[in-house]
Amino acid sequence: MDTQLEASFTDDVIAGPGLVIITGMSGAGRTEAMHTFEDLGYFCIDNLPPSLLLNLVLLAGLPTGGKRRLAVVCDLRAKEFFYELNEELRRIVEAGVSYRILFLDSRDDVLLARFKASRRRHPLTEGGMTISAGIQRERDQLATMREMADSIIDTSEIDPRALRRNIRSLFSKQTDQESLVVSVFSFGFKHGMPVDADIIIDVRFLPNPYYEPRLRTHTGLDDEVRDFVLTQDETRRFLESWCGLLDVIMPGYVKEGKQMLSIGVGCTGGQHRSVVLAEETGRHLRQTGYGTAITHRDLALAEVN
Repeated sequence: MDTQLEASFTDDVIAGPGLVIITGMSGAGRTEAMHTFEDLGYFCIDNLPPSLLLNLVLLAGLPTGGKRRLAVVCDLRAKEFFYELNEELRRIVEAGVSYRILFLDSRDDVLLARFKASRRRHPLTEGGMTISAGIQRERDQLATMREMADSIIDTSEIDPRALRRNIRSLFSKQTDQESLVVSVFSFGFKHGMPVDADIIIDVRFLPNPYYEPRLRTHTGLDDEVRDFVLTQDETRRFLESWCGLLDVIMPGYVKEGKQMLSIGVGCTGGQHRSVVLAEETGRHLRQTGYGTAITHRDLALAEVN
């Protein structure tokens, strides 16, 4: 059974330093940015007091070549602690760790509209201060950090999908296609419908090896069963159409920014036809450049000798 995921987050996938500081204006997309870094394999912490940064870096083993990647959101929610960030970054450099600062910005009118839509209080408003005044206060206090930033992304005119694409282009060597991880699994309808599949394909219409005495106690991982299923005219026609359909829909999922896709291939018992066709589905997706894992949900229940 193939349970190995061919696309993994390694040094060949993740570009740049081991530490990324995410900062910027409230409402400009810091939370979405953090989720994107999580998808890229980073260990992420939101609203960390800067005085704890070096301890976190040491804990992750970055000065000694640790492979852990860190993305930390530091912003003015930390109040007076935020102003310790410069000193802490100096100490991190002295420890031999490189970092990059990502600053997220947006126009004042856009930030104002976002806060009104969310009905949340701006973190820098006090007393009877307006949201606009809080935004200006935050912009003034972040001016130095903006100048220090290695990358600035203005989210005024982009949606979350575009923000994710921009971040991946800056911090990952993955293409958009490679960022979509696909799980293909076989199952048997008699053991219950899967609840976590995005796509389900029913292959019970194909000739069933179960009714061949010599194949009944084998599985779709055995050559005899595989040859029986794949040499049927119905299977050939199905695979041509099925793979053609995948070639149409997969780029759409990539364009939508989907990070994970689950495809279930079902037959009666999850022993013969679905196993063969799940393997063929995974093979086709790998050949077309998608990181794909293949599992067989009900194979342990198979009627084998």
